[in-house]
Amino acid sequence: MKVHDLYPAEGAHKRKKRVGRGIAAGQGKTAGRGTKGQGARQGPEVRPYFEGGQLPLVRKIPFARGVGFFNPYHVEFLPVNLAQLAERFEPGAVVSPETLAAVGLIKSETDLVVVLGQGELDRPLTIRVHRVSASAQAKVEAAGGTVELLPWQRGGFRTR
Repeated sequence: MKVHDLYPAEGAHKRKKRVGRGIAAGQGKTAGRGTKGQGARQGPEVRPYFEGGQLPLVRKIPFARGVGFFNPYHVEFLPVNLAQLAERFEPGAVVSPETLAAVGLIKSETDLVVVLGQGELDRPLTIRVHRVSASAQAKVEAAGGTVELLPWQRGGFRTR
């Protein structure tokens, strides 16, 4: 094979469309740009997010969200009630984020957990979580159990 034997594949080369060369050429008069308006003019094209001068969507979004102020320091605790603990744990068991994740009450052992006082507790449990409501703590201690608070972080600052 020699260089003069090489040729492009069938259909690989198309002729350039020559616009604005008269009505017989098929792209005469407006040269495929339609009539009037910004797109018909010469010069650089319009930016993809340009909306003709009205307030662009990307600038409207913070107001359109409708949720108000977003607090970047908000900390989400997963609630667990005493009634759920009474169903799933034996007397004397240790309740921690690891054991809660193992029994399926929370998704991950790295989640922050708060124990709430809904329901009754009839067995002594050792509860090691990040937060406990006052009513839950009173019920746990009345049943003979203990409560230990685990340290947790908010925005890089260690609390407790």
